[in-house]
Amino acid sequence: MERLQKILSQAGVASRRASEQLMRDGRVTVNGTTILELGTKADPSRDDIRVDGRRIKIPERHLYLLLNKPRGYMTTRSDPQKRPTVIDLLKGVREYVYPVGRLDYDSEGLLILTNDGDLAARLTHPRHGVPRVYEAEVAGIPDEHDLKRLAKGVTIEGERTGPAEVVSLGPSRLRITVREGRNR
Repeated sequence: MERLQKILSQAGVASRRASEQLMRDGRVTVNGTTILELGTKADPSRDDIRVDGRRIKIPERHLYLLLNKPRGYMTTRSDPQKRPTVIDLLKGVREYVYPVGRLDYDSEGLLILTNDGDLAARLTHPRHGVPRVYEAEVAGIPDEHDLKRLAKGVTIEGERTGPAEVVSLGPSRLRITVREGRNR
């Protein structure tokens, strides 16, 4: 028996967090009973688990895609504002995959897409502390004092970031390694 949101994530329906919302919205049933409680457990090999009336299927094989995301794409399966998404770049991929983590619309870089919910959770949940490495162009030329301040953490929108590893790659270019997920 496993938690239902984990089963839905493994089936590639949605992330665990999004699966919880599906449950709260009354869109998930197990053996014909609508499930609203987040701690509910089920057995995917025995139970009839459905989302919006469609039976879920646990993938027979996991799929892992590496994508060099260009600027101008949303890191999501669909966008309410109808902007292009990374899924639009996956011509010919028939399996349900979703992005692990995110890169901003104006950012580019390596992105993993998968149908493996366990891997996605291990890579994105803060308790695992998986490092994220970014290269950034900055305005001006940061000096040693600036680099040390950035490495200790900065305040963004009233919240302090965790420490980071900061390496100068040139006059206005930095490599920043963080272990927390924050917007930009």
